[in-house]
Amino acid sequence: MRSLYGGIEAGGTKFVCAVGTCPDDVSAEVRFATTTPSETIGRTIDFFRERPEPLTAIGIGSFGPLDLNPDSPTYGYITTTTKTGWTNTNFAGVLQEALNVPVLLDTDVNAAALGEHKWGVAQGLDTFIYLTVGTGIGGGGMVNGHLIHGLSHPEMGHVYIPHDPVRDPYPGCCLYHGDCLEGLACGPAIEERWGQPPETLPADHSAWRLEARYLALGLVNIIFALSPQRVIIGGGVLQQESLLPMVRKNVHELIHDFVPVPPLSNDTDSYIVLPALGQKAGVLGAIALAQQAISLP
Repeated sequence: MRSLYGGIEAGGTKFVCAVGTCPDDVSAEVRFATTTPSETIGRTIDFFRERPEPLTAIGIGSFGPLDLNPDSPTYGYITTTTKTGWTNTNFAGVLQEALNVPVLLDTDVNAAALGEHKWGVAQGLDTFIYLTVGTGIGGGGMVNGHLIHGLSHPEMGHVYIPHDPVRDPYPGCCLYHGDCLEGLACGPAIEERWGQPPETLPADHSAWRLEARYLALGLVNIIFALSPQRVIIGGGVLQQESLLPMVRKNVHELIHDFVPVPPLSNDTDSYIVLPALGQKAGVLGAIALAQQAISLP
C-alpha cells in the first residue's frame, strides 16, 4: 500500500485540504471558508476521515502567529492572531488526536517555501525566501537547507519600512504595528487606501507604484539581512501583472550596486520570481511537511 499524505493550507480567509504525494498526484481536494475554529477544524477532520485510504501523516501550513516550540504547553496553537475568534486555538493537537496520525505544523509561508524547494523554483537552493502578499503579508524560507525557525518563526510582514505621511497619509491597518510592511501593503491596506479592492484597480493606477515601492523596501531589508539566493514572491496581490516588474526595478535601485553579485546585480528577473506552484504552493508545501513528519522523533 502506498503512503498517502494530507496537506492543509490554513488561511485566514479559506482552508484548502488535499490528499496526495506530489503536484502530479493529488487524489482529493476541498476548499471552504475559514469561519470559527470549531466549525473549520471540524470540516477539516471530516474531510480526512472520509478518505477511503488511510493517511500516513498530515502537514499544516497555517496563518499565525504559531507556537512551534515542542517543549511548550501550547505547542501547535495559533496564538496572538488578528483573526477574530482564533486566538489561542489548539490546532495541531486537535487534529492529531482526532485522526491518530503524525501532524507537523509550520507557517503557511514556510510550507509554501518547502513546496517550492521540493518541486518548484527553489530546487537546488539552500538559502532563499518566500514572501506572500494577500490578506496579510508573511515571509518564510530556508537558511542553509533548513526552514527558518528560531525563538519563534519569521514575521517578515511586520518589519518597519520608511513611510512618508505626506506622500501617503494612510496610517496603516496592522492592529499591532500600524504602518509596518503589512499595515501599508497588504490587500486590505490597498482597498482601504484607494476605496476599492486591488483586483479592480487598473494596471496604470498610481496604487501599484506605491505598492511596488513598499514591497521593494521590505525585500531589500530582508535581502541585506539574509542574503538569499533567490526571492519568491506570491499571493493574491501579485495577480496584478504590472506589479512584479516594478518591484524588481525598485529593488535594483534601492540596492544601488552595493551587492555586486549575480543575479542580484544584473538579472533581477531571475532573482525575484513568482512561485512555480502558483496558488497551490501552500497546500503542496503542506503535503511536503507531512512527508517530513514521519521522519521526526
